[in-house]
Amino acid sequence: MTGGSLGQRTGSYGSLQLHNLSSFGGGGLLQGKSPVVARKSSGRMIVSGNDRTLPFFWCRYLGRRKVSMLLLVALALVVFVLGFFTVNKESAGSNTAQRIGSLVPHSNDIASDPVISGMHEGKGNQDSRNSSTENSVRGSDENRVQHPPPPSFSRGAAVFPSEHPCKNFALPPPPPAALRRSGPRPCPVCYLPVEQAIASMPSSPSTSPVLHNLVYIHDENPIKTEPHGGSDFGGYPSLQQRNDSFDIQESMTVHCGFVKGSRPGHHSGFDIDEAVLTELEQFYDTIVASAIFGNYDIIQQPKNISELARNNIPFFMFIDEETEAYMKNSSVLDSSMRVGLWRIIVVHNVPYSDARRNGKVPKLLLHRLFPNVHYSIWIDGKLQLVVDPYQILERFLWRQNASFAISRHYRRFDVFVEAEANKAAGKYDNFSIDYQVEFYKKEGLTPYSEAKLPITSDVPEGCVIIREHIPITNLFTCLWFNEVNRFTSRDQLSFSTVRDKIIAKVDWSINMFMDCERRNFVIQAYHRDLLEHMAPPPPGSAVAQHPPAVPSVHAAGKTPGKRIPPSHGRDRRSGSRRHHKAAAGNKEEGAI
Repeated sequence: MTGGSLGQRTGSYGSLQLHNLSSFGGGGLLQGKSPVVARKSSGRMIVSGNDRTLPFFWCRYLGRRKVSMLLLVALALVVFVLGFFTVNKESAGSNTAQRIGSLVPHSNDIASDPVISGMHEGKGNQDSRNSSTENSVRGSDENRVQHPPPPSFSRGAAVFPSEHPCKNFALPPPPPAALRRSGPRPCPVCYLPVEQAIASMPSSPSTSPVLHNLVYIHDENPIKTEPHGGSDFGGYPSLQQRNDSFDIQESMTVHCGFVKGSRPGHHSGFDIDEAVLTELEQFYDTIVASAIFGNYDIIQQPKNISELARNNIPFFMFIDEETEAYMKNSSVLDSSMRVGLWRIIVVHNVPYSDARRNGKVPKLLLHRLFPNVHYSIWIDGKLQLVVDPYQILERFLWRQNASFAISRHYRRFDVFVEAEANKAAGKYDNFSIDYQVEFYKKEGLTPYSEAKLPITSDVPEGCVIIREHIPITNLFTCLWFNEVNRFTSRDQLSFSTVRDKIIAKVDWSINMFMDCERRNFVIQAYHRDLLEHMAPPPPGSAVAQHPPAVPSVHAAGKTPGKRIPPSHGRDRRSGSRRHHKAAAGNKEEGAI
């Protein structure tokens, strides 16, 4: 072993070792002249005068070469020990710096975070900025009557030690291709604790751009003046009235359902008992709403709801008389009209023969049924809410400075592709879908492309809507409902047309977040017909290792005329028309 070889073997710490060797005299020992040793044939050792300072026994019994080897080994041990302690000290320092860095967020902009700003799921899976990062103007609205916030919390009073705790949150890297599961899956979402989320609530409503006064058309005797579209419930707006409704003005009058009757729910179609209407007209800061029509789903109980939300946020479930009868028959519903957290609202005189279209009334016209609500979260009846509503509002509205949020479809982002998928799945009759898409095409609808960025998709996954009730969002859902009333009940087909016509006139945007984020806070269950006809396990057999998800409220028994479980593609498509017949208008006449 030589000094050169020692330096090569520990070259990663070479500079540190040279410094240590010089400090301890090692360099001189390694680089000095070697002692001269002469041997007689008798084997006696002769020591020169310069070497008399060495210990006698070293020279006597070990010899000078062995002494040098021992010195080299000793020096190597010293260098190793010193280097070991130095490296540990540096590692400890870097770990401390990392811990400090985790407490102090970086200065990256929120819009650069792929989770906060959203990612583009189009061709090539390229990331892009979400249009929801555009700021909306905040301000007061004189027409808004505010409901007091939950006690002990101040709206808009959230103060964080440095920056938003979720600012540096990012999606984890995708798993290897071999480990990926097919189909859509939830992804992580950074939520604030409930108390901090409530404190983040804006202190005043958003300002509605341009539009400040929205009035709804009332007509006791609606008359159909054109051959296509409309209903007695939603009216029969002409094409000219439809086009005028997209010309955003400070004050506007538009069709928005409930055209008959003195007020929504009172002799208007979609009727609700008088005492219940009074309850709906109370002041609520936030509500959660859902609906089951045609006895199509089994009610799902929310989970992980904080005590603050339970005490301050009502949960309303709209059902029709058919669903009410089944729930009472199954002992799910009693005279209290409550099922767990859900307050059950029975609707009489439903306006459409299509149960899916009836469900669009509370989904899109919630602001008409609840005229004094500030925020609302809509979830379809097949979904189970598993995250606190305050956390959802903070994540998808307040943090994004948005007034309307909806997830985009997990796979399709083009209306033309969505239309073909609806036709293939038998969601509606093909002629009506083709008519609607061709109508939009003549108006200028084009396939989705990256040229539409920062808009990330033309197709929503419309089973969840998070919104602030201000005039511009109320107008958007009114006009969206009018398209559903005129054309098919497939609201994914009309969403982008209404959105694009409005944002062409005013500075407003919609937060279209990733569908995997939606799947983080709602869980989708099976429809009732699938649950009821799932084959039970054979008697005495063990329970399956991976049983299907069972809804939280079990309903036993069946009403006459229930659906037969589909077994083939043709039967499945026919069964899917059970609640969306070709008729798209009211009970007496079709839409087209």
